[in-house]
Amino acid sequence: MHDTVTIVGNVATDPTQGRTTSGIPVTNFRLASTHRRFDEATQTWVDVTTNWYSVAAFRQLAEHAKVSLRSGDSVIVTGRMKIRAWENNGKQGTSVDIDADAIGHDLRWGTTAYRRSARSSVDASHRDAGATDPRDVSGQPSHSSDDVADIDTSWAARDGEFSGVEDGFADSSVPGPTTF
Repeated sequence: MHDTVTIVGNVATDPTQGRTTSGIPVTNFRLASTHRRFDEATQTWVDVTTNWYSVAAFRQLAEHAKVSLRSGDSVIVTGRMKIRAWENNGKQGTSVDIDADAIGHDLRWGTTAYRRSARSSVDASHRDAGATDPRDVSGQPSHSSDDVADIDTSWAARDGEFSGVEDGFADSSVPGPTTF
């Protein structure tokens, strides 16, 4: 069993790309997550500790990570964490590895320009056959950029706060969130 985690940090090494023994693309990089606290005595923020992670992205995520990420980038990584002990030349240690499910730039610290990539032939054959995207847990078909106007946004209605969200305005007959 693996724990799913989300880590906010900085890419510490330029991503490197390779392939698994079965030919699947994999991109690896180190991720540094530094924790800070406010020092009342000096009235400044100080670094307390840095946690280090080895991140691996596979398949299309690997291709996109290699092209998009550079050392120093602020990122958010979500994936399955594995902790393992290692030994090499008489030295021992523990490695914390993350098999990434999603990686994105942390927009608190900068901007990025998103560019949708072309679908692979496997994705296109699923769409042409009317199949749903296997990653879509809703069971709804995936959408291409050509049919964005047809995307169902009912997911935006949460816990009855909003309903009938249309053209960016909530239905005024539905009460908004309660404040205490």
